[in-house]
Amino acid sequence: MKLPVIKHLTQFIVDNDEDYLVETIETLEALTEVSSLKDEELDVIGELISNMYGALEVNKMTKEGMPQKEALNSFMKRVLGSIDK
Repeated sequence: MKLPVIKHLTQFIVDNDEDYLVETIETLEALTEVSSLKDEELDVIGELISNMYGALEVNKMTKEGMPQKEALNSFMKRVLGSIDK
């Protein structure tokens, strides 16, 4: 996951609508079922999906009143904390 990408996608949600990201995630998840995709291609799709889910989570926290910077940091701490376990 890349924080600048999540931040950019979060702004995209604010400017547009989170439904765009949800539909894009669904499309990318459907693409992962293509049997001819290489591992590297699946990795890229997985990274994009992860960043989009991250942006949705950060957007949810900001809707609940958390400042964006704090929401981004909180989300990344949770991600890093789950990796360390």
